[in-house]
Amino acid sequence: MSHFPIIKATFPDPSFTPHKIARRLFEHLLHLRAARAGIDLPDESGLGSSDYRRVDDPDLVLWTVDDRQRVDRRARLLHECVQRKSGLGHLSRDDRDRLSILRDGVRLARISSEHQADEFAARLHDEMPWMAPATEFAWHAMRRSVREGRPGFRLPPVILDGPPGVGKSRWAPRLGELIGATSMVVDATGEAGSFGIVGCQRGWSSARPGWVLEHVLAHLTGNPVVVVDEVEKSGIARSSGGRSYGLAEALLPLLEPTTAADWNCPYYRVQFDMSLMSWILLTNSMDPLPEPLLSRCTFLRLQEVELSDLIAFALREGSRHGLSEAPISSVTDALSAVAPRAATRPSLRTVLRMLDRADDLENRPWVV
Repeated sequence: MSHFPIIKATFPDPSFTPHKIARRLFEHLLHLRAARAGIDLPDESGLGSSDYRRVDDPDLVLWTVDDRQRVDRRARLLHECVQRKSGLGHLSRDDRDRLSILRDGVRLARISSEHQADEFAARLHDEMPWMAPATEFAWHAMRRSVREGRPGFRLPPVILDGPPGVGKSRWAPRLGELIGATSMVVDATGEAGSFGIVGCQRGWSSARPGWVLEHVLAHLTGNPVVVVDEVEKSGIARSSGGRSYGLAEALLPLLEPTTAADWNCPYYRVQFDMSLMSWILLTNSMDPLPEPLLSRCTFLRLQEVELSDLIAFALREGSRHGLSEAPISSVTDALSAVAPRAATRPSLRTVLRMLDRADDLENRPWVV
């Protein structure tokens, strides 16, 4: 893991307050005037609040009330200038505190060698051979990230198109797990336009940061694997002024590395470098997707899972869940008997339900 400055802002010292700035300016003013008058004052660090007064000599005044007001005004201006240049000056204190967790950067998952890339791809293919087009695509991306010396792994945006139940939403998190990256799955059908993923700007009743940025803040990671499921079914929200906010349009700047590097969060209105994130869009139909989105992604078509792969999956998952040989065999025998005659081929979801049922039956209490 390497650390990556994901936020395009600086974090001033929290102790850098207008009061402390004014104190330093005032102490400096006292020493300048005392030096001109030939008066010895303690070091600036040795002055206490009781020293903020005129010297007792009535013929010698080191400061006036007007001086103090001018110092206070200058301190406020300096503080505002520093806050403005930090990129965080427009935020409330609570929001600045929330983002301060990014002060030291975030972790990046990376591929250490082409040999490691080969190992990860081999394991992924062994577990889900029917996902070969996606695995090959990820394999080349992993090897390329090593050759180009990238600070972290990034899978180029990809659309996985295929029938339901082939394991698209299972393959993507498994890829993240192998490379050491966190992952998140967003159901596009449950989102009001773009708000769920990228966030909602202030002024809306539902204003909040997007789930992707919340994931970064929660896990302190800069290159998670983000899976958008059923992206073709995402809705479109409209403002009272008639402006539309669609998920596909909101994703466009995040899919291009150049624009993602300076992505502006609608909620915080702060820039973040999101250029190392891996975007995997899942769909069961390409027809509703707009051309600008398609042009930014690699399209991979997946096929249904063959019976032999379903049986191998059942054997592996049954063993992983601690099932004994008998219930696993009952599931595989049922698949072999039913699948050839079924109107629709069983999917991974079917197999998982069968394994859950077998587990329930094996562990049910005996009635005496």
